[in-house]
Amino acid sequence: MIVTSAVRHAAAGSAAMLLVLSAPVAGAATPPRAPVAAPAALPALPALGPGSPTEPTPPARRFMDRARLDRNGTQVQPLAGAPAVPTPSALSWVVADAGTGEVLAARAAHRKLPPASTLKTLFALTLLPHHEASARHTVTDEELTGIGEGSSLVGVKEGYTYRVSDLWNGVFLSSGNDAVHVLAAMSGGWESTARRMQEKARALGAVDTRVVSPDGYDAPGQVSSAYDLAVFGRAGVRDPEFTRYCSTAYADFPAGSWSYGIANTNRLVTGADGVGRYPGIIGVKNGYTSNAGNTLVAAARRGDRTLVVSVMNPQAGGGLAVYEEARDLLDWGFAAAGKVEPVGSLLPAKSEESREAVGAAGAAGAGGGKRTDARGVSVRGGAGAPAAALGATAAGPGAAAEEPAGAGPSVALPLSLVGSACAAALVLWAWRRRVPRA
Repeated sequence: MIVTSAVRHAAAGSAAMLLVLSAPVAGAATPPRAPVAAPAALPALPALGPGSPTEPTPPARRFMDRARLDRNGTQVQPLAGAPAVPTPSALSWVVADAGTGEVLAARAAHRKLPPASTLKTLFALTLLPHHEASARHTVTDEELTGIGEGSSLVGVKEGYTYRVSDLWNGVFLSSGNDAVHVLAAMSGGWESTARRMQEKARALGAVDTRVVSPDGYDAPGQVSSAYDLAVFGRAGVRDPEFTRYCSTAYADFPAGSWSYGIANTNRLVTGADGVGRYPGIIGVKNGYTSNAGNTLVAAARRGDRTLVVSVMNPQAGGGLAVYEEARDLLDWGFAAAGKVEPVGSLLPAKSEESREAVGAAGAAGAGGGKRTDARGVSVRGGAGAPAAALGATAAGPGAAAEEPAGAGPSVALPLSLVGSACAAALVLWAWRRRVPRA
């Protein structure tokens, strides 16, 4: 009886407490709260493109079958009104947009052939960042050993001191293998330079190139491709220092107390030998060996568009045919703007995938999704914005986040009191059972 009475009283008291505490939730209005200042609005984002309040709409994805560039025949996808693609005699060639990396047309793009001195483009991409143009270097006899017989030379002499920029002029204008040997010696040695060039080629997505002799001199197993040479040319014309050297027509080369003039051997740059200087020419590099034949990487700009072409070993027309075939390909590439679909890309496959992923994310944002900053906080606020993060970002540390309107006291406290009362009654009942009655 005592236990029953205790339980009954505890339950009655708890029920009354629950009724009192839960009354505001059931009907009574919540007392007015002091207004909490809303977080200050984040600054408006700058427009990232003409006519766009937030970010430019990414270009529509265009499917490109990279396997097309593995085929031997001419690869081109003309649209209505496209000009007829030229028919160079070269064993392989590529025409590409240097800005987007899109390959507009190609023939046997991945055919592995000896590159001759066009390999110096990769040499420059590898070593240019590691030497100040104004630095001076005195040449030693050891640095001029091992130059291949019949190599083109600019005239570097043992014991003379040269600026690094002089040596690079010797590389780009005179295709001087003596200047290449000195710069390689300054950069860790011949074999080390070859390894670094190989690594640079792979980093750029050029998988056809195998470097044995950094100057491009014929060596067993040394190969590249029209595709890889176009990759090197595109990377080069995007580098202002590289562009400055490869587009120079004439320079003075020091020879102790005097100097002599050197001319760029790329006839599209100088207009020598009746070839005619190409309008808007940038460079890039020509080459020749008896094994490789004539090779050329050329780039030119018209308006806001830059094209790069590579031509390997023309089979007709003599020693100057490589320039005329490159000219025809450049003319066609500029005339074909917007009139052909790309047949491939000079960008590494991973870069293409990353760009497509970014484009897809941008498209989602343009379609109404919320754009986020680097911290992942919605910069437009709204229901999707984490309140604490917005408060800390906009209102500063210590700013309170506004609570949802209409929130009342929780019913968790009364329920916990009821549980506690019942537990106390059970403990009392168990204790009384243990106590012997008198």
